[in-house]
Amino acid sequence: MSFTKESAEKIQNLIGKFQDKPGALLPLMHGIQDALGFVPEEAYPLISKAYQLSIAEIHGFVTFYHHFRRKPSGKNILHICRAESCQSMGAEKIEQYCKDKLDIDYHDTTSDGAITLEPIYCLGNCACSPAVMINEKVLGRVTPNMIDKIIERAKENS
Repeated sequence: MSFTKESAEKIQNLIGKFQDKPGALLPLMHGIQDALGFVPEEAYPLISKAYQLSIAEIHGFVTFYHHFRRKPSGKNILHICRAESCQSMGAEKIEQYCKDKLDIDYHDTTSDGAITLEPIYCLGNCACSPAVMINEKVLGRVTPNMIDKIIERAKENS
């Protein structure tokens, strides 16, 4: 997705919506990601000017919060929980299995655009560790066999 005039207009509208509110930068970034699917670097100068922040400050803000994407995501987002409970129950093996199976790293998307792999730092499913979330569906006690099925369904639905 390239940065279009329509994208810039959406961002300007969101800037206008949030500009005069205290702590506006966080809801602005959420609004941009909701509208465009990510926060493009081309938006940084617009935000910088409106909020009187440097482009480096905008970049630092976006990269500090793991939730914000700087490039478009795939049709499906697979989150792997990295919280302590999941780590103690084998999430690192699930993480490596996903990376190997999809041939991507965190924050990357498969070449067919079907799946983006993202870390997440707690899904609140600690009793059923290790846990993953595919789109909005949380799954627990995940095994490599379950990952295969998740990936297969995601690719079928793309």
